[in-house]
Amino acid sequence: MNNRKLRRSTGNKILFGVCSGIADFFGIDPTIVRLIWAILVCCMGTGILLYIVCALIIPPDIY
Repeated sequence: MNNRKLRRSTGNKILFGVCSGIADFFGIDPTIVRLIWAILVCCMGTGILLYIVCALIIPPDIY
């Protein structure tokens, strides 16, 4: 059974740990997620609002 949970990272974070938490959830490098997020911010402008929503909704990693 898969016990993965989406959590904000507390160890490998730049702002709130959203990108690191998403990267840990999918098992990829956090830099890739950060680059995709930067492209969303630059091209569409919705990335900033989405990041704030994710920072508020996704619980922190309390391990």
